[in-house]
Amino acid sequence: MYDNMAGSRLGQWLCLVVCILILLKAEGASIPITIVESAVSSGALCLDGSPPGYHFEKGSGSGIDNWLVHMEGGGWCESVESCVSRRDTFRGSSLKMEKTMGFSGILGSKQAANPDFYNWNRIKIRYCDGSSFTGDVEAVDPETKLYFRGGRVWQAVIDELLTKGMQNARNAILSGCSAGGLAAILHCDKFQSLLPATARVKCVSDAGYFIHGTDISGGSRIESFFGQVVKTHESVKNLPASCTSKMNPELCFFPQYVAQTMRTPLFIINSAYDSWQIKNILAPTAVDSKKEWKDCKLDLKKCSATQLQTVQDYRTQFLKAVNTGLGSSSTRGLWIDSCYAHCQSGSASTWLGDKSTEVGDTKMGKAVGDWFYDRSAIEKIDCPYPCNPTCVTVDSES
Repeated sequence: MYDNMAGSRLGQWLCLVVCILILLKAEGASIPITIVESAVSSGALCLDGSPPGYHFEKGSGSGIDNWLVHMEGGGWCESVESCVSRRDTFRGSSLKMEKTMGFSGILGSKQAANPDFYNWNRIKIRYCDGSSFTGDVEAVDPETKLYFRGGRVWQAVIDELLTKGMQNARNAILSGCSAGGLAAILHCDKFQSLLPATARVKCVSDAGYFIHGTDISGGSRIESFFGQVVKTHESVKNLPASCTSKMNPELCFFPQYVAQTMRTPLFIINSAYDSWQIKNILAPTAVDSKKEWKDCKLDLKKCSATQLQTVQDYRTQFLKAVNTGLGSSSTRGLWIDSCYAHCQSGSASTWLGDKSTEVGDTKMGKAVGDWFYDRSAIEKIDCPYPCNPTCVTVDSES
């Protein structure tokens, strides 16, 4: 009898495991990584010298000629030392990346959860260079064995996707989150130039609108940090010439200067209180020696009245930078919430779920779809914190 019970339980467990695997597959949780082997010959390599990779779920039906290319985020390395520290991680080596990945949010494959893009060709480019896909240094130090080749990585992946059908795209979006969201802005016009002139091509930046802001000391640590990123990776050659020809090229790592001369329509998804920006642009640890901002940065509810006013002033800085960059362009799209969040488009719960964040009664996924297909102009700017009861807390870099 014990054997029969054990066998029955084993059968139930096996059935459960199979059901879970089927569900995961249905949710797109087992999309394999594709390594761009051809990138080796062009030197388009991750920090450690391994070839780059991406995950690709093919389109179907009405979406077979539509392409959504999303770039992963994950910060930057601004010096040889910091790049060495990420070289042997999944942020610097395709050898360390997971072999499969699930898609959700803007990349989701369920019609109900992602009605405008669910059946498109959907790609996530993995991030392994630390420069928002802009670096291009020919020399490789024999001691560190670091490859600063992010710009080449981007081009190699795009070239491969073009051969897989993207050269015939009817609709296309270049998107990304965080450092990938910045890359979506920096590479937007170039992406558009590689696709058919008849294609509808637009770009979407999620949590990538990093501003040239003033910190609590009155300085701008982010300016020196981004400047070091650009110098270390020799990024200037891959920043938009429409910007670098007009100002200090290193400043063209900031979206507010690049966006001014962009030709391709751009949609900004961002919190005016972006958690990464509050922690690293407004109140970086380097200028908070007494750690007075430590608790406030973790939870805005713990800010003093004075600190909260400083945070509100940062919102003003942010909105001004958005208007400086995008002006009154008729092609711009804005969905700017007041949640303490970073990267909100990659999750089904924040993209178009039943309880997703709303700005002006509009959820993010609907806003992007309406804007892309020109169903309506979208300029949604939330009221000041803490006014929005629909906020969903998200703090990721994917």
